[in-house]
Amino acid sequence: MILALFLIIMQIQAKAYDTPNDDGTSITITWNRATTFQPTEILRSLHPQAGFEIIGDVAPKDTIFYDDSLQSGRAYYYKVKGTIANVEVISDAAGPAKAGAQIFNTGRINLFICTIILFAAIIYYITRARGGKKLYIRKIPAITAIDEAIGRATEMGKPVLYVPGIMDIDEPETIASMSILARVAEKTAEYGTPLYVPNCHAMTMTMAQQVVKESATRAGRPDWYNADNIRYITDDQFAYVSAIDGIMVRERPATNFYLGKFYAESLILAETGHSTGAIQIAGTALPDQLPFFVAACDYTLIGEELYAASAYLSQEPVQLGSLKGQDFGKLIFIIVIISGVLLRLFGWNFFTNWFTAQ
Repeated sequence: MILALFLIIMQIQAKAYDTPNDDGTSITITWNRATTFQPTEILRSLHPQAGFEIIGDVAPKDTIFYDDSLQSGRAYYYKVKGTIANVEVISDAAGPAKAGAQIFNTGRINLFICTIILFAAIIYYITRARGGKKLYIRKIPAITAIDEAIGRATEMGKPVLYVPGIMDIDEPETIASMSILARVAEKTAEYGTPLYVPNCHAMTMTMAQQVVKESATRAGRPDWYNADNIRYITDDQFAYVSAIDGIMVRERPATNFYLGKFYAESLILAETGHSTGAIQIAGTALPDQLPFFVAACDYTLIGEELYAASAYLSQEPVQLGSLKGQDFGKLIFIIVIISGVLLRLFGWNFFTNWFTAQ
């Protein structure tokens, strides 16, 4: 009996190692299950021979324990305490083990591969665009209607109003809006139509002035540019909106553009513009504001169409390549997701047997 008990105790071996794919604050303790061994507690110490203290309880069926109440980079030793035939036994000390952060999470290798494919696709399409290859982007009705809307304002002898949103120039939506503004300004300069661009940030105003001025020069009408029409209003949200509504009521622009980032003011602007009878083209990436623009405007750029429009109008290789590369990446992600769902539903063996039969 004593010999059998000794042999069972010898089979109890604990192991301690850094928990993989964590942030460096955990150590994993595992032990093999002897036939009659019932683990009860985990002990820890900074020395292999003494000073062991209880740090946690385990169930009889457990074979693993995670210690996350420690200092990263410090060496620890562990023992597993339990019973065999109502006799208390303790395993040999396991360690030393140190917790450390991993640079790469191997459990997310699939995301790493998808990211590499996405970046490779973007670089590939940017290179093709810079090499003179024409990249296809489907036509967007709101962009197609820009020339028509400006032409209508010209025929009526009324100005065009362009609102680039209420956020500063560091917002992606505002940057995309500036690309569209360049096209609008070029067309209004070509037709000699007044263009008003009220801004709620000084940096946005400065960039808008530069964009409009360059567009007028490209159109061969540098004398058309009027810096007073691209002015700073205020950085207060609703004071800014009130000023724009005042411009709509007084100047009666025939065409209104709302392109950028908008919040609660979206419906106020769109309703006022609709009441004046103007053609309205809006676009934002905020889903909460899109219903208001869809309801009150003639054309709406929905979500990513705002970014696609800036690439479509500017024909800038980096924007075009990025857009095409992202679309290709989305296709890859969709294929991966569908494949994962099918594997989950039908099982790996089904696909393995099918390919083998072929």
